[in-house]
Order: sequence, then structure tokens, then C-alpha cells
Amino acid sequence: MGKVTGFLEYERIDPKKRTPKERIKDWEEIRLPRDTEVVKTQAARCMNCGIPFCHGGVLLNGMAAGCPVHNLIPEWNDLVYKGQWKEAYKRLIRANPFPEFTSRVCPAPCEGSCTEGYNMESVTISSIEYEIIEKAFAQGWVVAKKAKETGKKIAVVGSGPSGMSTAYYLNIVGHDVTVYERNDRAGGLMMYGIPNMKLDKRIIERRIDLMKVSGIKFILGTEVGKDISAQELADKYDAVVLCAGATKARGLEVEGKGLKGVYFAVDFLKANTKCLLDSNFEDGNYISTKGKNVIIIGGGDTGTDCVATSIRHDCESVYQFEIMPEPPSKRIEKSNPWPEWPKKLKVDYGQEEAISLTGKDPRNYLISTKKIVGNENGEVKEVHTVEVIWGKNAYGRFGPQEVPGSEKVWKADLVLLAMGFLGPEDTIPNELKLERDARSNVNAEYELFQTNVDKVFTAGDMRRGQSLVVWAIQEGKLAAREVDKHLMGKTVIK
Repeated sequence: MGKVTGFLEYERIDPKKRTPKERIKDWEEIRLPRDTEVVKTQAARCMNCGIPFCHGGVLLNGMAAGCPVHNLIPEWNDLVYKGQWKEAYKRLIRANPFPEFTSRVCPAPCEGSCTEGYNMESVTISSIEYEIIEKAFAQGWVVAKKAKETGKKIAVVGSGPSGMSTAYYLNIVGHDVTVYERNDRAGGLMMYGIPNMKLDKRIIERRIDLMKVSGIKFILGTEVGKDISAQELADKYDAVVLCAGATKARGLEVEGKGLKGVYFAVDFLKANTKCLLDSNFEDGNYISTKGKNVIIIGGGDTGTDCVATSIRHDCESVYQFEIMPEPPSKRIEKSNPWPEWPKKLKVDYGQEEAISLTGKDPRNYLISTKKIVGNENGEVKEVHTVEVIWGKNAYGRFGPQEVPGSEKVWKADLVLLAMGFLGPEDTIPNELKLERDARSNVNAEYELFQTNVDKVFTAGDMRRGQSLVVWAIQEGKLAAREVDKHLMGKTVIK
């Protein structure tokens, strides 16, 4: 423990960001560099508590409590405080192969379970992780890794975080790994589902380039189940790991859902990022919000990303609809005790930007969409809503109940559905006759990851359903361990 009284002497200082009015003019990342001394004092706030709940990585009431990859947080905090940055980096990557991703897009369940956060502000774990890995890249400490070749060949389907993690760990123990990706760029939803200002795509490409140098092959623009059969992979390789995600978007079953101007959020975000990367928007192959009234149905990170993207394209207005109540400003200990993930109101970057322009939070809570109305050309012109309260209906079932007389009509030119995902697409599971669970995910026991088909494993959202990037990384690592054990009889992947 670097400084015994650090948590008493230093207050939490969050990383600085570019001002909303500046950053909405471009697509660059919004975070600003931090002074090294500030990072060291923030690391000194870590109490090195006897039981570090921050890297517990368990599910409490269905939500992550602590870091799912079991980051050795107190250890690298101590090393950062002492100025031993290279050692901190070595400690960091013992548990997490891609800190540059998690430090940018993970909601930090580690901070939600920080012991200090029980009655003070938690340690700025995520931002310290970011500083460690960026310094490591700047200093040249991050290098390609490859072990002595085993002669075993493995196909990984999907290049999102679980696929990348699986490939990384199988490669470093000497296996020949080929990753199949249907998009023209690797990275999965990290590449096309998260905007550039939140995760600069050069960061993903930087890691992919290292993986290629280490010997991992990426076959892009090839959809397994369409361009090449899943069975062909199973016949050709010693093992196949399915990491294709849970990409079946949840729709909205209301009148007008098929009107022009109604899009899934993931399609909106993908088209935007691809156009940015392909031509800096010069080819026009994106869904424009310029001058339009935008309604986003659904909250969460995806809804926030849609708000921020719409603002950057100069929309006329943007609103978010959430059927759930507005979260409290602070954790309610009785119903949401520490170390559970704190269910409290979060003003993310997209909302910050909307507030800076309009003075109002774009989110509207306890609201349900009744129908979408179009004009004579079949284009969206209105969204009709009603307010709801949560309670038991006449049959005793708990759910949203409409408030009489609360109907409202919203002007809309574009409606984005950010309501999450239902599970994996059916093509590969149907071809291989894979067993599915009750939520349509591919059935494979956690920590084993073996499907009902010989040599075929699965990990990440395809197995567990829509989840956090950090869970996908951990599942990829553990699936790689089981594949290695299956092929070699033993494994050094922990």
C-alpha cells in the first residue's frame, strides 16, 4: 500500500473532458490527458482493503459487482503511486488483455464495488487503467506475443471482444488461430456499434495490427453460414469457437413500426461509423439527422450514443424515451446495498451535450410509445405516447400501467430503436443444430463453453446474451482455456 492515509487526504478527481460545445463539432475522443502527479495521487486513494471487492466479478441481483476479468486493481494502483508504471502495466495485463477497450467503454462495476465507495467517493479505477495502458503503448511496452507452435488450428467466428480475447489467448499458447468476421473491419460491435468519440477506431486497429504481427489471421468480409458453412469450419479446424454476439435487435411492436425513418439504433450507428471511416462522410452513406426531430426509444449506453451522434449531425431536436422510472441521484442502500452495482442517475456524455445546447436532459421517463404515425409518403411525422406508472394490474402482475389522460404527440422525422438485443442470429445455430437456452442463446455451461456439437465452443454474448464488453473478454479467455485443455490435455491459461 503506497500511502496508508491516501484515501483520507485526497479527494476523487475525475478525468477532464473537452467541453460539450467544442467536442460536438468533431468525432474525436472527448477525454483529455491527465497530469501524471494527479494520476499518482488518485491511485494513492486505493485503500488496499483486506477483501478487494473491486475485482470480485460476481453477479449480485443480476448485475456485475466488481471486475469480471478480476483485474488486480489494488496492486497496480500501488505501483502507479510509486511511479513503477511498467510494473503496473505487467500487473494489469495479467488479468486483462485489452485495457484500452475496457477503460473507455466499460461502465466500471469495479468502481461500484470499491470499498471506499461505501461511504466516500470510489477510486477512479477506470481512468487509472486508461493511463497505464496508454503509457505502455507510448513507451513501446505492448508487443506481439507468440509461443512455440502446437500445430493445432482453431477458427474463431466473430472479431468482437470475446472473439478477440479467445484468439489472443489461444495464440499466446502456440495455436494457429484464424478469425472470421463478416464486416469489412475487425472489432465487432466495438468497431461499428460504438461511436468514434467514445472509442476511437484507431485504438481497435492498433490492437488488431499487433494481433496480426503475433500470427493471428483475420478473414474479413466473410459471413460464416453464408459465404462459408459452419460445418466446413468444423471439418477443417481442430476446434471452432463461436463468438458471433447477440446481434438480433429488439423491435417495437406498434403501429407504424415499418415507416420510413424508423431504424434500429445499431444500424444507425454502424452506417455512421463506417461512413466516417470510409470517406469522412463525403460519400453520404449514412442516416442523416441534420435538421430532423429525432426520437430515441430506449436508454442505456446505446441510447446515449444515438443522442451524441444525432447532435453531431446537427439535428433539430432529440429526445429519449424510457419506460422505467428516473433513477435516484444516490444509491438506495435498503434496496440496492453496496457492493451491488449502484442504480443511480448517470448523466453521460450524450446527455451532457444535449443539456449544454438546450438546457434540458433529453431523457423522458415513465413513457410508453403507443404508435408511430406517418405522412402521405409513408415517412415518420409523429410519435404518440402515454405516461405509465409501475404497479400490479387486475391480475396481480407487476408492470407498467397507463396513466389516463397523459397521451402526447411528439413531432418526429427519425425514430431510433435502442431497446437492446434478443439473442444470436439463427443461421449458425440452425446449421449446426446447436442447443439453445430459454432466451435463444447458444447453450453451453459457463466455465466449460462446450456446445452439444463436438469441437464447437461458444463464448460472449452469443452464449450469455447481451452483456458488457468486460464479460465478453473474460468469457473469451475462459473459452480459450477450455479449448486449449481439450486439444492438449492441459492448459497454462488461468
